Amino acid sequence: METNGQANGLKSRKKDNSDGKDNLWSAILEEVQNQGNTKLPSNKNVLVLGDNETGKTTLIAKLQGVEDPKKGSALEYAYIDVRDEYRDDHTRLSVWVLDGDPGHTNLLKFALNEDTFPHTLVIFTVAMTTPWGLLDQLQSWASMLGDHIDKLDLTPEQRLDSKKAQTQKWQRYTEPGDELEPATSPMKRSSRNLADELAHDDDDDAPLPEAVLTTNLGLDIVVVVTKTDYMSTLEKEHDYRDEHFDFMQQWVRRFCLQYGAALFYTSAKEDKNCDLLYKYLTHRIYGLPFRTPALIVEKDAVLIPAGWDSMKKISILYENMQSCKPDDYYRDIIVQPATRKSGGLREAEVCAEDEQAFLQRQLAALQAGAPAPRADSPLRAAQRTAAQLDGTKISMGGGTPGNEGVLANFFNSLLYKKTGSPGGVGGVVGGARAADASPAAAAAAARSDAAAELDRLTRAKRAPHPAPLDLNASDC
Repeated sequence: METNGQANGLKSRKKDNSDGKDNLWSAILEEVQNQGNTKLPSNKNVLVLGDNETGKTTLIAKLQGVEDPKKGSALEYAYIDVRDEYRDDHTRLSVWVLDGDPGHTNLLKFALNEDTFPHTLVIFTVAMTTPWGLLDQLQSWASMLGDHIDKLDLTPEQRLDSKKAQTQKWQRYTEPGDELEPATSPMKRSSRNLADELAHDDDDDAPLPEAVLTTNLGLDIVVVVTKTDYMSTLEKEHDYRDEHFDFMQQWVRRFCLQYGAALFYTSAKEDKNCDLLYKYLTHRIYGLPFRTPALIVEKDAVLIPAGWDSMKKISILYENMQSCKPDDYYRDIIVQPATRKSGGLREAEVCAEDEQAFLQRQLAALQAGAPAPRADSPLRAAQRTAAQLDGTKISMGGGTPGNEGVLANFFNSLLYKKTGSPGGVGGVVGGARAADASPAAAAAAARSDAAAELDRLTRAKRAPHPAPLDLNASDC
Protein backbone atom coordinates (compact mmCIF):
# COMPACT_ATOMS: atom_id res chain seq x y z
CA MET A 1 0.00 0.00 0.00
CA GLU A 2 2.81 2.40 0.85
CA THR A 3 4.53 1.55 -2.40
CA ASN A 4 1.40 2.35 -4.39
CA GLY A 5 0.93 5.62 -2.46
CA GLN A 6 4.53 6.70 -3.10
CA ALA A 7 4.15 5.91 -6.77
CA ASN A 8 0.98 7.96 -6.99
CA GLY A 9 2.68 10.89 -5.18
CA LEU A 10 5.64 10.77 -7.55
CA LYS A 11 3.32 10.78 -10.53
CA SER A 12 1.44 13.72 -9.08
CA ARG A 13 4.65 15.72 -8.55
CA LYS A 14 5.85 14.94 -12.07
CA LYS A 15 2.50 16.06 -13.43
CA ASP A 16 2.71 19.32 -11.45
CA ASN A 17 6.25 19.97 -12.73
CA SER A 18 5.14 19.23 -16.26
CA ASP A 19 2.22 21.63 -15.89
CA GLY A 20 4.60 24.33 -14.55
CA LYS A 21 6.94 23.96 -17.51
CA ASP A 22 4.00 24.05 -19.89
CA ASN A 23 2.72 27.20 -18.23
CA LEU A 24 6.17 28.85 -18.44
CA TRP A 25 6.57 28.01 -22.12
CA SER A 26 3.01 29.11 -22.78
CA ALA A 27 3.71 32.46 -21.12
CA ILE A 28 6.89 32.97 -23.18
CA LEU A 29 5.20 31.97 -26.43
CA GLU A 30 2.27 34.25 -25.65
CA GLU A 31 4.65 37.13 -24.96
CA VAL A 32 6.47 36.51 -28.24
CA GLN A 33 3.19 36.32 -30.10
CA ASN A 34 2.01 39.59 -28.58
CA GLN A 35 5.27 41.30 -29.47
CA GLY A 36 5.11 39.88 -32.95
CA ASN A 37 1.71 41.39 -33.46
CA THR A 38 2.80 44.76 -32.06
CA LYS A 39 3.76 47.23 -34.73
CA LEU A 40 6.44 49.84 -34.29
CA PRO A 41 4.78 53.03 -33.05
CA SER A 42 4.61 55.95 -35.45
CA ASN A 43 4.37 58.76 -32.89
CA LYS A 44 8.00 58.84 -31.75
CA ASN A 45 10.07 62.03 -32.12
CA VAL A 46 13.67 63.21 -31.93
CA LEU A 47 14.39 66.84 -31.08
CA VAL A 48 17.83 68.16 -32.08
CA LEU A 49 19.16 71.22 -30.24
CA GLY A 50 22.48 72.99 -30.70
CA ASP A 51 24.22 76.13 -31.86
CA ASN A 52 24.56 76.98 -35.53
CA GLU A 53 27.45 75.33 -37.38
CA THR A 54 27.46 72.33 -35.02
CA GLY A 55 26.48 69.91 -37.80
CA LYS A 56 22.84 69.26 -36.88
CA THR A 57 21.56 69.02 -40.46
CA THR A 58 24.56 67.00 -41.64
CA LEU A 59 24.16 64.56 -38.75
CA ILE A 60 20.48 63.92 -39.47
CA ALA A 61 21.22 63.54 -43.19
CA LYS A 62 23.81 60.91 -42.30
CA LEU A 63 21.27 59.03 -40.19
CA GLN A 64 18.82 59.23 -43.09
CA GLY A 65 21.39 58.00 -45.60
CA VAL A 66 21.18 61.23 -47.60
CA GLU A 67 24.37 62.38 -49.34
CA ASP A 68 23.37 65.96 -50.13
CA PRO A 69 21.77 67.56 -47.05
CA LYS A 70 19.70 70.71 -47.47
CA LYS A 71 19.85 73.17 -44.63
CA GLY A 72 16.57 74.63 -43.46
CA SER A 73 15.74 77.51 -41.15
CA ALA A 74 13.82 78.19 -37.95
CA LEU A 75 12.24 74.79 -37.09
CA GLU A 76 13.15 72.12 -39.62
CA TYR A 77 11.31 68.79 -39.97
CA ALA A 78 12.65 65.51 -41.31
CA TYR A 79 12.13 61.80 -40.72
CA ILE A 80 14.24 58.65 -40.52
CA ASP A 81 13.07 55.30 -41.86
CA VAL A 82 13.32 52.64 -39.14
CA ARG A 83 13.12 48.93 -39.89
CA ASP A 84 12.80 45.98 -37.50
CA GLU A 85 14.18 42.94 -39.27
CA TYR A 86 12.94 40.55 -36.57
CA ARG A 87 9.31 41.57 -36.89
CA ASP A 88 9.55 42.59 -40.54
CA ASP A 89 8.11 45.96 -39.69
CA HIS A 90 9.06 49.55 -40.44
CA THR A 91 8.01 53.03 -39.40
CA ARG A 92 9.08 56.65 -39.62
CA LEU A 93 10.87 58.44 -36.81
CA SER A 94 10.04 62.16 -36.84
CA VAL A 95 12.98 64.54 -36.39
CA TRP A 96 12.72 68.21 -35.43
CA VAL A 97 15.82 70.42 -35.80
CA LEU A 98 15.66 73.79 -34.07
CA ASP A 99 17.72 76.68 -35.41
CA GLY A 100 20.62 77.74 -33.19
CA ASP A 101 19.42 81.34 -33.09
CA PRO A 102 17.95 82.01 -29.62
CA GLY A 103 15.22 84.05 -31.29
CA HIS A 104 13.64 80.83 -32.59
CA THR A 105 13.23 79.11 -29.23
CA ASN A 106 9.57 80.15 -29.20
CA LEU A 107 9.02 77.55 -31.97
CA LEU A 108 9.94 74.75 -29.58
CA LYS A 109 6.30 74.39 -28.56
CA PHE A 110 5.49 72.86 -31.97
CA ALA A 111 8.02 70.06 -31.52
CA LEU A 112 7.76 69.41 -27.77
CA ASN A 113 4.38 69.79 -26.10
CA GLU A 114 2.12 67.93 -23.69
CA ASP A 115 1.19 65.32 -26.32
CA THR A 116 4.66 64.61 -27.67
CA PHE A 117 6.54 64.80 -24.35
CA PRO A 118 6.27 61.07 -23.44
CA HIS A 119 7.45 60.06 -26.94
CA THR A 120 10.42 62.41 -27.46
CA LEU A 121 14.18 61.90 -27.29
CA VAL A 122 16.46 64.96 -27.24
CA ILE A 123 19.87 65.29 -28.91
CA PHE A 124 22.30 68.04 -27.89
CA THR A 125 24.93 68.76 -30.55
CA VAL A 126 28.27 70.51 -30.02
CA ALA A 127 31.16 70.70 -32.50
CA MET A 128 34.84 69.98 -31.94
CA THR A 129 35.63 72.93 -34.23
CA THR A 130 34.82 75.21 -31.27
CA PRO A 131 36.05 73.17 -28.28
CA TRP A 132 36.14 76.21 -25.98
CA GLY A 133 32.33 76.48 -26.25
CA LEU A 134 31.35 72.85 -25.61
CA LEU A 135 30.40 73.12 -21.96
CA ASP A 136 28.75 76.54 -22.18
CA GLN A 137 26.63 75.46 -25.12
CA LEU A 138 25.49 72.25 -23.43
CA GLN A 139 24.54 74.06 -20.23
CA SER A 140 22.74 76.80 -22.15
CA TRP A 141 20.59 74.41 -24.21
CA ALA A 142 19.87 72.19 -21.21
CA SER A 143 18.71 75.22 -19.24
CA MET A 144 16.52 76.36 -22.12
CA LEU A 145 15.00 72.88 -22.43
CA GLY A 146 14.35 72.70 -18.69
CA ASP A 147 12.59 76.07 -18.73
CA HIS A 148 10.39 74.92 -21.61
CA ILE A 149 9.46 71.66 -19.85
CA ASP A 150 8.53 73.55 -16.70
CA LYS A 151 6.03 75.58 -18.73
CA LEU A 152 4.29 72.51 -20.16
CA ASP A 153 0.84 71.70 -18.81
CA LEU A 154 1.78 68.32 -17.35
CA THR A 155 0.19 66.82 -14.28
CA PRO A 156 2.38 66.08 -11.24
CA GLU A 157 1.83 62.36 -11.86
CA GLN A 158 3.10 62.66 -15.44
CA ARG A 159 6.22 64.50 -14.34
CA LEU A 160 6.90 61.99 -11.57
CA ASP A 161 6.37 58.97 -13.84
CA SER A 162 8.68 60.36 -16.55
CA LYS A 163 11.47 61.02 -14.04
CA LYS A 164 11.02 57.58 -12.47
CA ALA A 165 11.27 55.98 -15.91
CA GLN A 166 14.63 57.67 -16.53
CA THR A 167 15.90 56.51 -13.16
CA GLN A 168 14.86 52.92 -13.88
CA LYS A 169 16.50 52.96 -17.32
CA TRP A 170 19.78 54.05 -15.75
CA GLN A 171 19.61 51.45 -12.98
CA ARG A 172 18.64 48.61 -15.34
CA TYR A 173 21.51 49.12 -17.72
CA THR A 174 23.52 45.95 -18.30
CA GLU A 175 26.84 45.71 -20.05
CA PRO A 176 26.33 44.14 -23.49
CA GLY A 177 28.59 41.35 -24.61
CA ASP A 178 28.23 39.25 -21.48
CA GLU A 179 26.21 36.64 -23.37
CA LEU A 180 28.17 34.12 -25.38
CA GLU A 181 25.87 34.40 -28.37
CA PRO A 182 23.67 37.30 -29.40
CA ALA A 183 19.94 37.21 -29.10
CA THR A 184 19.09 36.76 -32.77
CA SER A 185 15.46 35.88 -32.38
CA PRO A 186 12.45 37.51 -30.76
CA MET A 187 12.14 34.54 -28.39
CA LYS A 188 15.64 35.04 -27.00
CA ARG A 189 15.10 38.77 -26.75
CA SER A 190 11.82 38.26 -24.92
CA SER A 191 13.22 35.80 -22.43
CA ARG A 192 16.24 38.04 -21.77
CA ASN A 193 14.12 41.14 -21.26
CA LEU A 194 11.75 39.23 -19.01
CA ALA A 195 14.64 37.92 -16.92
CA ASP A 196 16.15 41.39 -16.68
CA GLU A 197 12.89 42.87 -15.48
CA LEU A 198 12.53 40.18 -12.80
CA ALA A 199 16.15 40.67 -11.69
CA HIS A 200 15.86 44.44 -11.44
CA ASP A 201 12.50 44.72 -9.77
CA ASP A 202 14.15 44.91 -6.36
CA ASP A 203 16.72 47.51 -7.48
CA ASP A 204 14.29 50.20 -8.66
CA ASP A 205 14.23 51.87 -5.27
CA ALA A 206 18.01 51.75 -4.81
CA PRO A 207 19.74 55.15 -4.66
CA LEU A 208 21.48 56.42 -7.75
CA PRO A 209 25.28 56.63 -7.86
CA GLU A 210 27.13 59.84 -7.14
CA ALA A 211 26.34 62.83 -9.43
CA VAL A 212 23.90 60.79 -11.56
CA LEU A 213 20.62 62.38 -12.68
CA THR A 214 20.91 65.28 -10.31
CA THR A 215 18.88 67.17 -12.96
CA ASN A 216 16.20 64.79 -14.20
CA LEU A 217 14.17 66.29 -17.08
CA GLY A 218 12.17 63.11 -17.64
CA LEU A 219 13.45 62.70 -21.22
CA ASP A 220 15.97 60.47 -22.94
CA ILE A 221 18.98 62.66 -23.81
CA VAL A 222 21.95 61.96 -26.08
CA VAL A 223 24.93 64.34 -26.30
CA VAL A 224 26.62 64.22 -29.72
CA VAL A 225 30.03 65.82 -30.22
CA THR A 226 30.32 66.31 -33.99
CA LYS A 227 33.26 66.99 -36.34
CA THR A 228 35.76 65.02 -34.28
CA ASP A 229 38.00 64.78 -37.36
CA TYR A 230 38.99 68.38 -36.52
CA MET A 231 40.99 67.10 -33.53
CA SER A 232 44.04 66.62 -35.75
CA THR A 233 43.82 70.27 -36.82
CA LEU A 234 43.65 71.34 -33.17
CA GLU A 235 46.82 69.38 -32.49
CA LYS A 236 48.74 70.85 -35.43
CA GLU A 237 47.59 74.47 -35.42
CA HIS A 238 46.70 75.11 -31.76
CA ASP A 239 49.10 72.74 -29.95
CA TYR A 240 46.38 70.66 -28.30
CA ARG A 241 47.61 67.59 -26.44
CA ASP A 242 45.94 64.48 -25.08
CA GLU A 243 45.45 66.09 -21.69
CA HIS A 244 43.40 68.87 -23.33
CA PHE A 245 41.08 66.33 -24.96
CA ASP A 246 40.85 64.36 -21.69
CA PHE A 247 40.03 67.57 -19.83
CA MET A 248 37.20 68.31 -22.29
CA GLN A 249 35.91 64.74 -22.20
CA GLN A 250 35.72 64.52 -18.43
CA TRP A 251 33.70 67.76 -18.25
CA VAL A 252 31.29 66.58 -20.96
CA ARG A 253 30.90 63.20 -19.26
CA ARG A 254 30.14 64.89 -15.95
CA PHE A 255 27.45 66.87 -17.73
CA CYS A 256 26.03 63.62 -19.14
CA LEU A 257 25.94 62.10 -15.66
CA GLN A 258 24.03 65.12 -14.38
CA TYR A 259 21.29 64.71 -17.01
CA GLY A 260 21.47 60.93 -17.41
CA ALA A 261 22.55 61.28 -21.03
CA ALA A 262 24.47 59.07 -23.42
CA LEU A 263 27.58 60.43 -25.19
CA PHE A 264 28.67 59.94 -28.81
CA TYR A 265 31.72 61.40 -30.57
CA THR A 266 30.88 61.40 -34.29
CA SER A 267 32.39 62.47 -37.59
CA ALA A 268 30.16 62.52 -40.64
CA LYS A 269 33.21 63.21 -42.80
CA GLU A 270 35.03 60.07 -41.66
CA ASP A 271 31.82 58.14 -40.86
CA LYS A 272 32.66 57.52 -37.21
CA ASN A 273 29.95 56.28 -34.84
CA CYS A 274 27.10 57.45 -37.12
CA ASP A 275 25.75 53.94 -37.66
CA LEU A 276 26.10 53.16 -33.96
CA LEU A 277 24.21 56.34 -33.12
CA TYR A 278 21.35 55.23 -35.36
CA LYS A 279 21.21 51.83 -33.65
CA TYR A 280 21.32 53.42 -30.21
CA LEU A 281 18.45 55.76 -31.04
CA THR A 282 16.28 52.87 -32.21
CA HIS A 283 17.29 50.96 -29.08
CA ARG A 284 16.22 53.76 -26.71
CA ILE A 285 13.07 54.67 -28.62
CA TYR A 286 11.76 51.33 -29.93
CA GLY A 287 13.56 48.81 -27.71
CA LEU A 288 15.53 47.27 -30.60
CA PRO A 289 18.74 45.48 -29.60
CA PHE A 290 22.01 47.37 -29.12
CA ARG A 291 25.05 45.18 -28.54
CA THR A 292 27.93 47.66 -28.60
CA PRO A 293 29.71 48.24 -25.28
CA ALA A 294 31.20 51.55 -24.20
CA LEU A 295 34.13 52.76 -26.34
CA ILE A 296 36.63 55.07 -24.66
CA VAL A 297 39.98 54.09 -26.18
CA GLU A 298 39.92 56.25 -29.32
CA LYS A 299 39.66 59.89 -28.34
CA ASP A 300 37.73 60.85 -31.52
CA ALA A 301 35.24 57.94 -31.39
CA VAL A 302 34.00 57.88 -27.79
CA LEU A 303 30.72 56.02 -27.16
CA ILE A 304 29.19 55.88 -23.68
CA PRO A 305 25.64 54.50 -23.29
CA ALA A 306 23.40 55.95 -20.62
CA GLY A 307 23.83 53.93 -17.42
CA TRP A 308 27.41 52.81 -17.97
CA ASP A 309 29.42 55.78 -16.74
CA SER A 310 30.28 56.86 -13.22
CA MET A 311 32.56 59.33 -11.45
CA LYS A 312 34.99 56.51 -10.70
CA LYS A 313 35.36 55.69 -14.38
CA ILE A 314 35.73 59.36 -15.25
CA SER A 315 38.53 59.72 -12.71
CA ILE A 316 40.73 57.50 -14.88
CA LEU A 317 41.17 60.50 -17.18
CA TYR A 318 42.69 62.52 -14.33
CA GLU A 319 45.93 60.55 -14.48
CA ASN A 320 46.89 62.11 -17.82
CA MET A 321 46.36 65.71 -16.70
CA GLN A 322 49.72 67.27 -15.85
CA SER A 323 49.29 71.00 -16.51
CA CYS A 324 45.68 71.28 -15.34
CA LYS A 325 43.32 69.95 -12.70
CA PRO A 326 39.90 68.33 -13.33
CA ASP A 327 38.00 71.07 -11.49
CA ASP A 328 39.73 73.98 -13.23
CA TYR A 329 37.45 76.46 -14.94
CA TYR A 330 36.78 75.10 -18.41
CA ARG A 331 37.61 78.23 -20.42
CA ASP A 332 40.82 78.82 -18.47
CA ILE A 333 42.23 75.60 -19.91
CA ILE A 334 40.46 75.48 -23.28
CA VAL A 335 41.07 79.05 -24.38
CA GLN A 336 39.48 80.55 -27.46
CA PRO A 337 42.21 81.69 -29.87
CA ALA A 338 42.37 85.25 -31.14
CA THR A 339 40.24 85.77 -34.21
CA ARG A 340 42.06 86.34 -37.45
CA LYS A 341 40.95 88.79 -40.09
CA SER A 342 40.30 87.09 -43.38
CA GLY A 343 41.33 88.64 -46.65
CA GLY A 344 44.17 90.79 -45.26
CA LEU A 345 43.93 94.15 -43.57
CA ARG A 346 40.82 96.10 -44.30
CA GLU A 347 40.13 99.74 -43.65
CA ALA A 348 37.52 100.53 -41.06
CA GLU A 349 34.18 101.51 -42.47
CA VAL A 350 33.38 105.22 -42.29
CA CYS A 351 29.75 106.11 -41.68
CA ALA A 352 28.59 109.18 -43.57
CA GLU A 353 27.34 112.05 -41.45
CA ASP A 354 23.72 113.00 -41.75
CA GLU A 355 23.33 115.76 -44.36
CA GLN A 356 21.18 118.03 -42.22
CA ALA A 357 23.52 117.67 -39.25
CA PHE A 358 26.48 118.58 -41.47
CA LEU A 359 24.72 121.68 -42.80
CA GLN A 360 23.71 122.80 -39.31
CA ARG A 361 27.30 122.45 -38.13
CA GLN A 362 28.61 124.50 -41.06
CA LEU A 363 26.01 127.20 -40.47
CA ALA A 364 26.96 127.46 -36.82
CA ALA A 365 30.64 127.76 -37.75
CA LEU A 366 29.93 130.56 -40.21
CA GLN A 367 27.78 132.47 -37.76
CA ALA A 368 30.49 132.16 -35.11
CA GLY A 369 33.07 133.70 -37.46
CA ALA A 370 35.02 130.54 -38.10
CA PRO A 371 37.66 130.51 -40.87
CA ALA A 372 36.42 130.08 -44.38
CA PRO A 373 36.44 126.58 -45.86
CA ARG A 374 39.68 125.39 -47.37
CA ALA A 375 40.48 126.51 -50.92
CA ASP A 376 39.84 124.40 -53.96
CA SER A 377 42.59 122.49 -55.69
CA PRO A 378 44.92 124.53 -57.99
CA LEU A 379 43.47 122.98 -61.12
CA ARG A 380 39.90 123.86 -60.13
CA ALA A 381 41.00 127.40 -59.15
CA ALA A 382 42.74 127.86 -62.49
CA GLN A 383 39.66 126.64 -64.33
CA ARG A 384 37.44 129.03 -62.39
CA THR A 385 39.83 131.98 -63.04
CA ALA A 386 40.00 131.17 -66.73
CA ALA A 387 36.23 131.11 -66.97
CA GLN A 388 36.01 134.53 -65.29
CA LEU A 389 38.76 136.17 -67.40
CA ASP A 390 37.89 134.61 -70.72
CA GLY A 391 38.33 137.23 -73.52
CA THR A 392 40.33 139.68 -71.33
CA LYS A 393 43.86 140.66 -72.43
CA ILE A 394 46.49 140.01 -69.78
CA SER A 395 50.11 141.06 -70.00
CA MET A 396 52.83 139.43 -67.96
CA GLY A 397 54.28 142.84 -67.19
CA GLY A 398 51.05 144.23 -65.79
CA GLY A 399 48.15 142.70 -63.97
CA THR A 400 46.75 143.30 -60.60
CA PRO A 401 49.00 144.83 -57.93
CA GLY A 402 50.73 142.46 -55.54
CA ASN A 403 52.02 138.91 -55.78
CA GLU A 404 48.53 137.40 -56.18
CA GLY A 405 48.00 139.21 -59.47
CA VAL A 406 51.46 138.29 -60.73
CA LEU A 407 50.93 134.61 -59.92
CA ALA A 408 47.46 134.62 -61.50
CA ASN A 409 48.87 136.18 -64.67
CA PHE A 410 51.73 133.70 -64.68
CA PHE A 411 49.56 130.59 -64.46
CA ASN A 412 47.07 131.89 -66.98
CA SER A 413 49.93 132.66 -69.38
CA LEU A 414 51.02 129.04 -69.12
CA LEU A 415 47.51 127.81 -69.86
CA TYR A 416 46.58 130.15 -72.70
CA LYS A 417 49.92 131.43 -74.23
CA LYS A 418 50.34 131.24 -77.98
CA THR A 419 52.75 128.49 -78.89
CA GLY A 420 53.97 130.50 -81.94
CA SER A 421 55.86 133.16 -79.85
CA PRO A 422 58.09 131.35 -77.35
CA GLY A 423 60.05 134.49 -76.53
CA GLY A 424 57.09 136.76 -75.88
CA VAL A 425 55.59 137.49 -72.52
CA GLY A 426 52.17 138.68 -73.61
CA GLY A 427 49.19 137.03 -75.18
CA VAL A 428 45.49 137.08 -75.64
CA VAL A 429 43.49 134.81 -73.30
CA GLY A 430 41.52 132.34 -75.35
CA GLY A 431 43.44 133.32 -78.52
CA ALA A 432 44.16 131.08 -81.46
CA ARG A 433 46.92 128.47 -81.06
CA ALA A 434 49.40 127.54 -83.76
CA ALA A 435 48.09 124.41 -85.40
CA ASP A 436 51.47 123.35 -86.70
CA ALA A 437 53.26 123.45 -83.30
CA SER A 438 54.40 120.04 -82.12
CA PRO A 439 53.81 118.83 -78.57
CA ALA A 440 57.55 118.83 -77.87
CA ALA A 441 57.90 122.45 -78.99
CA ALA A 442 54.96 123.49 -76.86
CA ALA A 443 56.43 121.79 -73.80
CA ALA A 444 59.83 123.46 -74.40
CA ALA A 445 58.19 126.87 -74.75
CA ALA A 446 56.26 126.38 -71.53
CA ARG A 447 59.42 125.44 -69.61
CA SER A 448 61.27 128.47 -71.03
CA ASP A 449 58.48 130.88 -70.08
CA ALA A 450 58.26 129.40 -66.59
CA ALA A 451 62.00 129.79 -66.00
CA ALA A 452 61.99 133.37 -67.28
CA GLU A 453 59.03 134.35 -65.15
CA LEU A 454 60.47 132.79 -61.99
CA ASP A 455 63.74 134.68 -62.60
CA ARG A 456 61.86 137.98 -63.04
CA LEU A 457 59.83 137.43 -59.87
CA THR A 458 63.02 136.78 -57.89
CA ARG A 459 64.64 140.02 -59.08
CA ALA A 460 61.46 142.05 -58.39
CA LYS A 461 61.30 140.75 -54.84
CA ARG A 462 64.91 141.77 -54.11
CA ALA A 463 64.63 145.34 -55.57
CA PRO A 464 63.79 148.22 -53.08
CA HIS A 465 60.47 149.99 -53.24
CA PRO A 466 61.00 152.96 -55.62
CA ALA A 467 58.33 155.46 -54.49
CA PRO A 468 59.38 156.14 -50.89
CA LEU A 469 63.04 156.45 -51.80
CA ASP A 470 62.40 159.04 -54.56
CA LEU A 471 60.25 161.25 -52.30
CA ASN A 472 62.79 161.30 -49.46
CA ALA A 473 65.64 162.16 -51.82
CA SER A 474 63.84 165.22 -53.23
CA ASP A 475 63.04 166.56 -49.74
CA CYS A 476 66.66 166.43 -48.78
